[in-house]
Amino acid sequence: MKHIKKLIQGSHKFQDKEFKKHQFKFEKLAAEGQSPKILFIGCCDSRVLPNLITNTGPGDLFVVRNIGNFVAPYNPDEDFHSTAAAIEYAVSVLEVRNIVVCGHSHCGAISALYKEEKLQKKELTHVKTWLKLGQEAKDFVEKWAGEIPMADKLTMTEEISVLFQLENLMTYPAVAKRVKEEKLFLNGWHYNIESGEIVAYDKEREEFLPMQA
Repeated sequence: MKHIKKLIQGSHKFQDKEFKKHQFKFEKLAAEGQSPKILFIGCCDSRVLPNLITNTGPGDLFVVRNIGNFVAPYNPDEDFHSTAAAIEYAVSVLEVRNIVVCGHSHCGAISALYKEEKLQKKELTHVKTWLKLGQEAKDFVEKWAGEIPMADKLTMTEEISVLFQLENLMTYPAVAKRVKEEKLFLNGWHYNIESGEIVAYDKEREEFLPMQA
């Protein structure tokens, strides 16, 4: 109960202080609706807070978080696809101008790809299936990285995985159409938990580099 109590206390503090700082904007958003220009696809990891690391406020980001910041390839069936539904809504209804896929250091999902024995519990059926979306990145790194320390291998896999997720985004018809029309731009980021630094993928140099405004 002490953990829930902390949340309750936090909500009261928000109402008393933080909400008042943004009250006008919240009222405007409530009356006019949201119109974010960025879809941010990040990890569920509790150490990675999209609005905090980008210094953004209410209404700025349409956020989707899942284990590993993965994007499953487009599949036009009528099953339940939460990330796909969010992508479709952001692109076709909100008409966002940018999609950011943000990986991060010390990602548990990427680490688990190298420790498959931890996924053998029957209670992790869905986790095990979901992590298959990172397997291509692991295979790429295992093939091309050579003999490097595990820490470097994990970082490389985190970054390469982001690129594969961007490729998966392009399997969505609405995404591909708007990218071709230059109405939508895809961005690959990697956030370092220790330093707070974010690097972005540079297509021309084919590497992750510190971001420039």
